[in-house]
Amino acid sequence: MVKSDETVEAVGAVDFSIVVPFYNEEGIVEKLCRRIVRVMENVPGDYELITVNDGSTDGTGELLEKLARQEGCIIFVDLRRNFGQATALQAGFDQACGQIVIALDGDMQHDPYEIPIFIEKLREGYDIVSGWRVRRGDSLFLRRLPSRIANWMLAKVSGVKLHDFGTTFKAYRREILRDVRLYGDMHRFVPAVCARLGAKICEVPIKNVRRPSGKSNYGLARTFCVAMDIITLKFIGGYLTRPLHFFGKWGLLFLLAGAGILGYGLVRKIVQWNTFHLFTQHGPLMALGFMLVLAAMLFLATGLIGELLMRIYFESSGAQTYAVRRVVRKGPPGKLGESEETPN
Repeated sequence: MVKSDETVEAVGAVDFSIVVPFYNEEGIVEKLCRRIVRVMENVPGDYELITVNDGSTDGTGELLEKLARQEGCIIFVDLRRNFGQATALQAGFDQACGQIVIALDGDMQHDPYEIPIFIEKLREGYDIVSGWRVRRGDSLFLRRLPSRIANWMLAKVSGVKLHDFGTTFKAYRREILRDVRLYGDMHRFVPAVCARLGAKICEVPIKNVRRPSGKSNYGLARTFCVAMDIITLKFIGGYLTRPLHFFGKWGLLFLLAGAGILGYGLVRKIVQWNTFHLFTQHGPLMALGFMLVLAAMLFLATGLIGELLMRIYFESSGAQTYAVRRVVRKGPPGKLGESEETPN
C-alpha cells in the first residue's frame, strides 16, 4: 500500500481510514496512535490507521515505523522531505482504502474519542463532516481574531456556511475525495471545493485540546498565505471551467474605458483640428487610454490561454467537471431489466 522504496500491496477495502500527518511530534506519536486504535476497536467495522511522516527531523519517523511493524492496522508512509500538511494529507488519502476517510492532526489537539461523532453524521447522509473548534485556547490577537476574519471571508467567498475552515479534523466519504487533489495549503478548503460538486456538508463542535508538548507550526505569518488561498479559492470555485469569464469581463471593462478616452480625444481633435493639441493639453489622459486598451488586450489574451489550458487539462487527464451521486437505470446499459441504482 505504501508507494515508496518499500511497497506493501493493498489487500482490500476497509470501512474506515484514519489519516494522521506528523511533523516532529516524537513525544506524542505513540500515545496518539494507541488512543486512536483504542477508539476504533470500539467502532463496528474494519479500519486502518495511516500515519504520514512529513520529513520529521527528530525520532518521529522511527517511532511510526516501529508501531507499523507491531500493529497490523497501522500503515506507515514516510515522505522524503517536509512537503507541508496538505501534501502529507494527500499522500495519506492516496493510500486510504476506507469507504470513510477521517483526517486529524498529529499534535493531539484533536480528541480521537470524538471520531464516532463524525461517523454518525456521515451515516445521516452527509458527504463531509467538518470539526468546529467552538472554544479555542489560543492567543486572541495572534490566532483567534485572524482565524475568525479568515473564516468569515472564506464563508462569503465559497458560499459554504462553516465556522471553522482551518481545522484538519474532518470526515469524508471516499467518493468525494476522488475528485479533489490537495496543493499548497488547500486542505483547509476541501469542503468549499467539494461544495462546487454538490457535496452535502455539516459541522460538529469539537474540543480544542492544548498541545501536550512542542510548539505550533502556525502563526500570524500565515495570514498572507491564507489571503492568497482565498483568492485562489474564489477563482477555482467560480471560474475553473470558464476562466475567460473572469479575465474577459475585466478586459471588456478596461477596453470600454480606454476606447472611450481615446474616442473623446479623437472627436476633440476632429472638431478643433487647428487649435486643439491632443498630447499637449491631454497627454496624461491619452496615455491612460492607451494603457487601458493594452491592459484589456492582456486580460483577454490571458483568459483565452486559460480556456485552452483548462480544456487541455480536463481532456488529457480525464478529470470530470461534475460529480455523480448515483446512476439509476433499468438493467445493464442497452438492455431492459429491473430498475437498479449504481452508487458513484
